[in-house]
Amino acid sequence: MAAAAATSVTDALQTLKRSSSYYFLPPDMSELLVVLLGNNWSERSSVGNLLLGETKFNTEEEPDFVTVRGQIKEKEIVLINTPDLLNPNISEDKLREHVDLCVRLSDPGPHVFLLVLQPEDFTEEHRRRICRVLELFSDQSFDRSLVLISASREESSFENFMKNPSFRDLIRECRYRYLYQKNLERSELLTHLSQIIKENSREDLSGEQSEDAGLTMKPTSEQRKPPLNLVLCGRREKEKTSAAETILGQTELHSASSSSGKTQGEVCGRRVSLLELPALYGKPQEAVMEES
Repeated sequence: MAAAAATSVTDALQTLKRSSSYYFLPPDMSELLVVLLGNNWSERSSVGNLLLGETKFNTEEEPDFVTVRGQIKEKEIVLINTPDLLNPNISEDKLREHVDLCVRLSDPGPHVFLLVLQPEDFTEEHRRRICRVLELFSDQSFDRSLVLISASREESSFENFMKNPSFRDLIRECRYRYLYQKNLERSELLTHLSQIIKENSREDLSGEQSEDAGLTMKPTSEQRKPPLNLVLCGRREKEKTSAAETILGQTELHSASSSSGKTQGEVCGRRVSLLELPALYGKPQEAVMEES
Protein backbone atom coordinates (compact mmCIF):
# COMPACT_ATOMS: atom_id res chain seq x y z
CA MET A 1 0.00 0.00 0.00
CA ALA A 2 2.78 2.45 1.00
CA ALA A 3 4.76 1.56 -2.12
CA ALA A 4 1.70 2.14 -4.31
CA ALA A 5 1.08 5.50 -2.67
CA ALA A 6 4.70 6.51 -3.16
CA THR A 7 4.52 5.53 -6.83
CA SER A 8 1.33 7.53 -7.24
CA VAL A 9 2.96 10.63 -5.76
CA THR A 10 6.04 10.18 -7.93
CA ASP A 11 3.92 9.84 -11.08
CA ALA A 12 1.98 12.96 -10.15
CA LEU A 13 5.19 14.94 -9.65
CA GLN A 14 6.57 13.73 -12.98
CA THR A 15 3.35 14.75 -14.70
CA LEU A 16 3.54 18.17 -13.09
CA LYS A 17 7.16 18.56 -14.14
CA ARG A 18 6.35 17.68 -17.75
CA SER A 19 3.27 19.85 -17.94
CA SER A 20 3.96 22.93 -20.07
CA SER A 21 0.93 24.67 -18.60
CA TYR A 22 2.59 24.73 -15.18
CA TYR A 23 4.99 27.49 -16.15
CA PHE A 24 2.41 29.49 -18.11
CA LEU A 25 2.02 33.08 -17.03
CA PRO A 26 -1.30 33.96 -15.36
CA PRO A 27 -4.10 34.57 -17.91
CA ASP A 28 -4.32 38.30 -17.14
CA MET A 29 -0.58 38.80 -17.47
CA SER A 30 0.45 39.91 -20.96
CA GLU A 31 4.22 40.04 -20.50
CA LEU A 32 7.00 38.92 -18.19
CA LEU A 33 9.65 41.49 -17.20
CA VAL A 34 12.98 40.02 -16.08
CA VAL A 35 16.15 41.87 -15.00
CA LEU A 36 19.50 40.04 -15.23
CA LEU A 37 22.09 40.99 -12.60
CA GLY A 38 25.61 39.71 -11.96
CA ASN A 39 29.26 40.46 -12.63
CA ASN A 40 29.72 38.36 -15.78
CA TRP A 41 28.08 39.58 -18.99
CA SER A 42 28.62 36.32 -20.86
CA GLU A 43 26.95 34.23 -18.13
CA ARG A 44 23.99 36.62 -17.93
CA SER A 45 23.62 36.58 -21.72
CA SER A 46 23.63 32.78 -21.74
CA VAL A 47 20.81 32.75 -19.20
CA GLY A 48 18.89 35.27 -21.30
CA ASN A 49 19.27 33.16 -24.42
CA LEU A 50 18.12 30.08 -22.48
CA LEU A 51 14.96 31.89 -21.38
CA LEU A 52 14.25 33.11 -24.90
CA GLY A 53 14.84 29.68 -26.42
CA GLU A 54 17.10 31.26 -29.06
CA THR A 55 20.30 33.25 -29.33
CA LYS A 56 19.44 36.94 -29.17
CA PHE A 57 22.00 38.21 -26.68
CA ASN A 58 25.57 38.69 -27.83
CA THR A 59 27.77 36.98 -25.25
CA GLU A 60 30.54 39.54 -25.88
CA GLU A 61 30.78 42.28 -23.26
CA GLU A 62 28.39 45.19 -23.73
CA PRO A 63 28.97 48.57 -22.07
CA ASP A 64 25.32 49.42 -21.49
CA PHE A 65 21.83 48.04 -20.97
CA VAL A 66 20.49 45.68 -23.61
CA THR A 67 16.76 44.94 -23.80
CA VAL A 68 15.52 41.96 -25.79
CA ARG A 69 11.94 40.80 -26.38
CA GLY A 70 10.76 37.29 -27.11
CA GLN A 71 7.78 34.95 -26.84
CA ILE A 72 6.76 32.24 -24.40
CA LYS A 73 3.85 30.61 -26.18
CA GLU A 74 1.37 33.47 -26.61
CA LYS A 75 2.97 35.64 -23.90
CA GLU A 76 5.73 38.22 -24.35
CA ILE A 77 8.94 38.16 -22.31
CA VAL A 78 11.15 41.23 -21.87
CA LEU A 79 14.73 40.67 -20.68
CA ILE A 80 16.97 43.50 -19.51
CA ASN A 81 20.66 42.65 -19.35
CA THR A 82 22.39 45.21 -17.15
CA PRO A 83 25.99 46.42 -17.08
CA ASP A 84 28.15 45.16 -14.21
CA LEU A 85 26.33 46.94 -11.40
CA LEU A 86 28.32 44.92 -8.85
CA ASN A 87 31.52 46.73 -9.80
CA PRO A 88 32.71 48.42 -6.56
CA ASN A 89 34.25 51.24 -8.61
CA ILE A 90 30.80 52.52 -9.63
CA SER A 91 29.95 55.54 -7.48
CA GLU A 92 26.68 55.76 -5.55
CA ASP A 93 25.43 58.52 -7.87
CA LYS A 94 26.27 56.49 -10.98
CA LEU A 95 24.65 53.41 -9.48
CA ARG A 96 21.46 55.38 -8.88
CA GLU A 97 21.54 56.58 -12.48
CA HIS A 98 21.85 52.98 -13.70
CA VAL A 99 18.99 51.80 -11.52
CA ASP A 100 16.80 54.76 -12.55
CA LEU A 101 17.36 53.85 -16.20
CA CYS A 102 16.58 50.21 -15.52
CA VAL A 103 13.39 51.29 -13.71
CA ARG A 104 12.29 53.20 -16.81
CA LEU A 105 13.15 50.31 -19.11
CA SER A 106 11.17 47.86 -16.96
CA ASP A 107 8.14 50.06 -16.30
CA PRO A 108 5.78 49.29 -14.53
CA GLY A 109 8.31 47.12 -12.70
CA PRO A 110 10.27 43.84 -12.96
CA HIS A 111 8.51 40.62 -12.09
CA VAL A 112 11.73 38.70 -11.41
CA PHE A 113 15.42 39.44 -10.78
CA LEU A 114 17.83 36.74 -11.93
CA LEU A 115 21.12 36.96 -10.00
CA VAL A 116 23.78 35.12 -12.03
CA LEU A 117 26.65 34.59 -9.59
CA GLN A 118 29.94 32.72 -9.23
CA PRO A 119 30.03 31.64 -5.56
CA GLU A 120 33.72 30.61 -5.58
CA ASP A 121 34.75 34.25 -5.92
CA PHE A 122 31.79 35.77 -4.11
CA THR A 123 32.76 38.38 -1.52
CA GLU A 124 31.02 40.45 1.14
CA GLU A 125 31.47 43.46 -1.14
CA HIS A 126 29.48 41.62 -3.83
CA ARG A 127 26.71 40.84 -1.36
CA ARG A 128 26.47 44.41 -0.16
CA ARG A 129 26.42 45.74 -3.68
CA ILE A 130 23.65 43.31 -4.71
CA CYS A 131 21.64 44.33 -1.65
CA ARG A 132 22.13 47.98 -2.51
CA VAL A 133 21.03 47.52 -6.12
CA LEU A 134 17.91 45.57 -5.13
CA GLU A 135 17.03 48.11 -2.44
CA LEU A 136 17.15 50.93 -4.97
CA PHE A 137 14.47 49.10 -6.94
CA SER A 138 12.08 48.27 -4.12
CA ASP A 139 11.74 46.78 -0.65
CA GLN A 140 10.09 43.77 -2.32
CA SER A 141 13.01 42.93 -4.62
CA PHE A 142 14.34 40.01 -2.55
CA ASP A 143 10.93 38.33 -2.72
CA ARG A 144 11.30 38.33 -6.51
CA SER A 145 14.94 37.23 -6.78
CA LEU A 146 16.31 33.90 -7.95
CA VAL A 147 20.04 33.03 -7.66
CA LEU A 148 21.54 31.15 -10.60
CA ILE A 149 24.79 29.48 -9.53
CA SER A 150 27.43 29.56 -12.24
CA ALA A 151 30.11 27.28 -10.80
CA SER A 152 33.40 26.88 -12.64
CA ARG A 153 34.46 23.79 -10.71
CA GLU A 154 32.33 20.71 -11.29
CA GLU A 155 33.23 19.16 -7.95
CA SER A 156 31.99 22.19 -6.03
CA SER A 157 28.89 21.44 -4.02
CA PHE A 158 26.18 23.64 -2.61
CA GLU A 159 27.33 22.69 0.89
CA ASN A 160 30.80 24.05 0.09
CA PHE A 161 29.33 27.26 -1.30
CA MET A 162 27.26 27.72 1.85
CA LYS A 163 30.47 27.75 3.89
CA ASN A 164 31.02 31.20 2.40
CA PRO A 165 29.12 33.43 4.89
CA SER A 166 28.50 36.19 2.33
CA PHE A 167 27.00 33.79 -0.21
CA ARG A 168 25.03 32.01 2.52
CA ASP A 169 23.55 35.29 3.71
CA LEU A 170 22.50 36.24 0.18
CA ILE A 171 20.83 32.88 -0.41
CA ARG A 172 18.90 33.35 2.83
CA GLU A 173 17.90 36.89 1.85
CA CYS A 174 16.59 35.52 -1.46
CA ARG A 175 14.34 33.06 0.45
CA TYR A 176 16.64 30.12 -0.47
CA ARG A 177 15.68 30.33 -4.14
CA TYR A 178 18.57 29.06 -6.26
CA LEU A 179 19.34 26.91 -9.30
CA TYR A 180 22.50 25.61 -10.93
CA GLN A 181 23.08 27.15 -14.33
CA LYS A 182 24.89 24.08 -15.66
CA ASN A 183 22.53 21.62 -17.38
CA LEU A 184 19.60 23.89 -16.53
CA GLU A 185 16.63 23.32 -18.81
CA ARG A 186 14.41 26.12 -20.05
CA SER A 187 11.26 24.46 -18.70
CA GLU A 188 12.75 24.19 -15.21
CA LEU A 189 13.78 27.86 -15.18
CA LEU A 190 10.37 28.99 -16.44
CA THR A 191 8.67 26.89 -13.79
CA HIS A 192 10.63 28.64 -11.06
CA LEU A 193 9.86 32.06 -12.53
CA SER A 194 6.18 31.14 -12.62
CA GLN A 195 6.32 30.11 -8.97
CA ILE A 196 7.89 33.44 -7.95
CA ILE A 197 5.16 35.30 -9.83
CA LYS A 198 2.44 33.24 -8.17
CA GLU A 199 3.90 33.82 -4.72
CA ASN A 200 3.97 37.57 -5.29
CA SER A 201 0.57 37.92 -6.98
CA ARG A 202 -1.70 40.26 -5.11
CA GLU A 203 -5.16 39.26 -3.94
CA ASP A 204 -8.19 41.50 -4.17
CA LEU A 205 -10.79 41.80 -1.40
CA SER A 206 -12.73 38.83 -2.75
CA GLY A 207 -9.66 36.65 -2.28
CA GLU A 208 -9.17 36.11 -6.00
CA GLN A 209 -5.75 36.41 -7.57
CA SER A 210 -5.16 39.59 -9.58
CA GLU A 211 -2.57 40.34 -12.21
CA ASP A 212 0.96 40.82 -10.94
CA ALA A 213 2.02 44.13 -12.43
CA GLY A 214 5.55 43.83 -11.09
CA LEU A 215 7.22 45.81 -8.36
CA THR A 216 5.76 49.00 -7.00
CA MET A 217 8.80 51.16 -7.61
CA LYS A 218 9.38 54.63 -6.22
CA PRO A 219 12.00 57.23 -7.16
CA THR A 220 15.25 56.17 -5.52
CA SER A 221 15.36 59.30 -3.38
CA GLU A 222 12.20 58.10 -1.61
CA GLN A 223 13.44 54.61 -0.81
CA ARG A 224 15.16 55.23 2.49
CA LYS A 225 14.13 52.33 4.69
CA PRO A 226 12.90 53.15 8.19
CA PRO A 227 14.89 51.57 11.03
CA LEU A 228 13.73 48.24 12.42
CA ASN A 229 13.62 47.81 16.20
CA LEU A 230 13.45 44.27 17.62
CA VAL A 231 13.22 42.95 21.17
CA LEU A 232 14.60 39.48 21.98
CA CYS A 233 12.96 37.75 24.94
CA GLY A 234 13.74 34.35 26.42
CA ARG A 235 15.31 32.41 29.27
CA ARG A 236 18.54 31.30 27.57
CA GLU A 237 20.98 34.12 27.00
CA LYS A 238 23.24 32.21 24.61
CA GLU A 239 20.34 31.42 22.29
CA LYS A 240 19.19 35.05 22.26
CA THR A 241 22.73 36.19 21.48
CA SER A 242 22.97 33.58 18.72
CA ALA A 243 19.70 34.87 17.24
CA ALA A 244 21.03 38.45 17.36
CA GLU A 245 24.23 37.38 15.59
CA THR A 246 22.23 35.62 12.87
CA ILE A 247 19.95 38.61 12.28
CA LEU A 248 22.78 41.15 12.15
CA GLY A 249 25.25 38.89 10.38
CA GLN A 250 27.77 39.54 13.14
CA THR A 251 29.68 37.26 15.45
CA GLU A 252 31.03 37.51 18.98
CA LEU A 253 28.20 39.68 20.31
CA HIS A 254 28.29 39.84 24.08
CA SER A 255 25.46 38.13 25.89
CA ALA A 256 23.31 40.30 28.17
CA SER A 257 23.41 38.25 31.36
CA SER A 258 21.99 40.63 33.92
CA SER A 259 20.69 43.75 32.16
CA SER A 260 19.22 44.75 28.86
CA GLY A 261 21.74 44.86 26.03
CA LYS A 262 21.25 46.85 22.82
CA THR A 263 23.08 46.05 19.61
CA GLN A 264 22.85 47.85 16.28
CA GLY A 265 23.81 46.97 12.75
CA GLU A 266 22.85 47.33 9.11
CA VAL A 267 21.03 44.62 7.17
CA CYS A 268 20.71 45.32 3.43
CA GLY A 269 20.62 49.07 3.92
CA ARG A 270 18.17 49.03 6.85
CA ARG A 271 19.32 50.11 10.31
CA VAL A 272 18.42 47.34 12.77
CA SER A 273 18.43 47.74 16.56
CA LEU A 274 18.20 44.64 18.76
CA LEU A 275 17.27 44.97 22.41
CA GLU A 276 18.18 41.79 24.26
CA LEU A 277 16.17 41.47 27.47
CA PRO A 278 17.56 39.49 30.39
CA ALA A 279 15.73 36.38 31.53
CA LEU A 280 12.64 37.52 33.41
CA TYR A 281 11.31 34.05 34.26
CA GLY A 282 10.91 33.51 37.98
CA LYS A 283 11.61 37.12 38.94
CA PRO A 284 9.23 39.14 41.15
CA GLN A 285 6.49 40.97 39.31
CA GLU A 286 7.95 44.35 40.31
CA ALA A 287 11.27 43.46 38.69
CA VAL A 288 9.56 42.23 35.54
CA MET A 289 7.51 45.40 35.25
CA GLU A 290 10.55 47.60 35.84
CA GLU A 291 12.63 45.79 33.20
CA SER A 292 9.77 45.80 30.70
